[in-house]
Amino acid sequence: MADKLTQLQDALDNQLTLMYAAMNYIQTRQPYSAIPGQPNQAPDPAPLPTPDTVAAPQSAVSQLTNGDTSEQQPNGPSQPPPQPAEEVAADGRPRTPPPERPEVFNRAMRDMARDLVLQEQQIEILINHLPGLGNSEESQVMRMRELEAELREVEAERARAEEEKERMVDMLGEVIGKVKRIP
Repeated sequence: MADKLTQLQDALDNQLTLMYAAMNYIQTRQPYSAIPGQPNQAPDPAPLPTPDTVAAPQSAVSQLTNGDTSEQQPNGPSQPPPQPAEEVAADGRPRTPPPERPEVFNRAMRDMARDLVLQEQQIEILINHLPGLGNSEESQVMRMRELEAELREVEAERARAEEEKERMVDMLGEVIGKVKRIP
């Protein structure tokens, strides 16, 4: 398991990815708005898909985590999912997808907002579990000195145990050398 700072960085990266995806979706798929007193010039929206022609929609978080909702991978994959190649219009500019119907767009906006809030809550949890929060710099320095002293003691104990082991191996070698094989 990664340390808390790596988990926090991964969570922040996913938050930025979700934000970018939401902004891109809003920019490219928002439905046309009617201007009061003006004729509606919006193109006819695409027909709504039937349930048997479309698989169940996935939220942005489930796409980022490849559908894995276990606690083993809370921050999703290390790389974003592959994006389809953009189509190009006859004039060479990228073709944008048609606007969504308002009810589809609003449902997607709610899903994206929920995903962003959940990711933000995960970031808050990670921040609250960072070591050192609530301690002054002096207390942290003092704690580091205590840990260094404890580390020196443990290292000295390890060195003594290593010497004891070497002495025991030498003694065992002498005992084995003195034992004669009985024919």
